[in-house]
Amino acid sequence: QVQLAESGGGLVQAGGSLRLSCAASGRTFSRYVMGWFRQAPGKERECVAAISWHGGSTYYVDSVKGRFDISRDNVKNKMYLQMNSLKPEDTAVYYCAADRVPFRPVVPGTSEEYDYWGQGTQVTVSS
Repeated sequence: QVQLAESGGGLVQAGGSLRLSCAASGRTFSRYVMGWFRQAPGKERECVAAISWHGGSTYYVDSVKGRFDISRDNVKNKMYLQMNSLKPEDTAVYYCAADRVPFRPVVPGTSEEYDYWGQGTQVTVSS
């Protein structure tokens, strides 16, 4: 059974940084695209960033380009999201997600492609 566990959320002032981590277990981590999603109150869940199974391709939503950096360690079975220059509008619950298809050649930015989800970690950016 696939299990995903996020950590690293918290309260930070605007302009600050946080680093989220996602620890995965239950299957061969290195075969699957991984993604970070977020959901703010009253808003739909959106894909913030995603990374290919080999780590060579990434996707970012426009609002975080140049500020966030997604990475993965296929030896440690972990994925990371480095968030810099945080803004109040980045406030949300952030979720780690895993693709259901191994060795997918593209990096999907929609939730329909992801079958496994973590419990989420709260990120709050104060102004």
